[in-house]
Amino acid sequence: MRQAIEEGFILDVLKNYTNYHIAYQLAQKFENADTEVDSKRAKVKVNQWVRLHEYNISQKVKIIIEHFKANVMGLLGGQAKAMVVTGSRKEAVRYKLAFDKYFVDNAYSSIRTMVAFSGEVEFNGDGPDCGAFIDPKFTEKNMNPGLKGRDMRKAFDSDDYQIMLVANKFQTGFDQPKLCAMYVDKPLGGVECVQTLSRLNRTYPGKAECGIFVLDFFNDPQDILDAFQPYYQTAELAEVSSPDIVFDLFEKLKSNGIFLWSEVELFCEAFFVKNKSNAAISNICKPAVERWQKRYSSAVEAYICGKEMFERTKKTGDAVLIANAESSLKYIKKEKDLLEIFKKDLGSFTRLYEFMSQIVDYDDKELERLSLYARHLQPLLREEVVEEDDVDLGNVVMSHYRLSKVRQQDIQLSDNADEHQLEPSNDIGSAKDKDKKEEYLSQILARLNELFITDELTEKDLVNYAFTVRDKLTENDTVMT
Repeated sequence: MRQAIEEGFILDVLKNYTNYHIAYQLAQKFENADTEVDSKRAKVKVNQWVRLHEYNISQKVKIIIEHFKANVMGLLGGQAKAMVVTGSRKEAVRYKLAFDKYFVDNAYSSIRTMVAFSGEVEFNGDGPDCGAFIDPKFTEKNMNPGLKGRDMRKAFDSDDYQIMLVANKFQTGFDQPKLCAMYVDKPLGGVECVQTLSRLNRTYPGKAECGIFVLDFFNDPQDILDAFQPYYQTAELAEVSSPDIVFDLFEKLKSNGIFLWSEVELFCEAFFVKNKSNAAISNICKPAVERWQKRYSSAVEAYICGKEMFERTKKTGDAVLIANAESSLKYIKKEKDLLEIFKKDLGSFTRLYEFMSQIVDYDDKELERLSLYARHLQPLLREEVVEEDDVDLGNVVMSHYRLSKVRQQDIQLSDNADEHQLEPSNDIGSAKDKDKKEEYLSQILARLNELFITDELTEKDLVNYAFTVRDKLTENDTVMT
């Protein structure tokens, strides 16, 4: 990377990096409505709730548009482009709606946005996840009426659009040399971070002189530096991925009893027949889909019953009965987890085999057949049951919010850093089930709010706080061990 930058083949994307800090506080409208929820699932859902919150997105949109208008819009003779990187398809839709609203409210007609995401997005539920303005379903087509059938890449290259909002799609592998700014609102790490921000490094007449911008609402500058540093000077693989992982995953998938090998062979024969309809090919996958869905539905139903039994047993106070009920619940849950892992392993096997077979000559027809079959089976495995412990956030409100600019800087990559060795991934297909931990929603909100407890404190306050945390930790034998 260093040589390419010095010789002018690419630009340094970290030259003008600005990060922002977001602080918010959450509360429950009715404290007496506090409920016990799965801790991990609740934290994930609360974070999603905040990220989709209309006020949260509207504040970022204001900064993005005004920054683009003041610093980017006039670059490259008025041809400069920008990209907004969001964390999910729902966020991309929300951003597009907020952009359109801000343009109308402020009478901005010279900036136009397009949004790129796959499939359909549908909003439901209460709170920021829906609203009176939400249509039933959003697609690229109905959110980009100005495209009029044009390819998105070509349309973005024209004068019709200045900003592209993305959710994974076009985040990597997309070349647009007029891109002069990137606004990031999702976690980036490792090679994905390098690939994403490198959308900006393409050269274009006048671009090196006018500069490029990165505004980051999510990541810490040090994390960005750590992601780029391994690729700056010399990078080499510590070892290669083991080609035997493909065989291990192959045997693991066969042992689950979801599909018969005769079905795999029948599918492959039908796949290569001319004029064979997609429906006919999918029908061959139907027996495996039915087996998986039947076992999954039974597992979820058994888990719900087991959970209810465990809750009743807890009320008895009998330690032996409680331990037995908890052990039984874990055993019941294992079948549900195995079926979910099987679905993930299908995708892992397909991706791993397609990559490794370009390097290793396996000369194995069975691997090829299962790869073809797994690629078509995996999307058909859909959970047709209601999540047994969905977290209701209808009682949650955002009471405080602040978005503040931390600093604008040139992140300096080190010329004298040690050579980095890139570790290959050899743990594909090793997913394990996880036990749930239940807590009151109020406790989870309190811990999330504590993330911002240091705001407005003096340096002395922070030091005293650090000592307090240290003293508290030393009281815990597990932590000290």
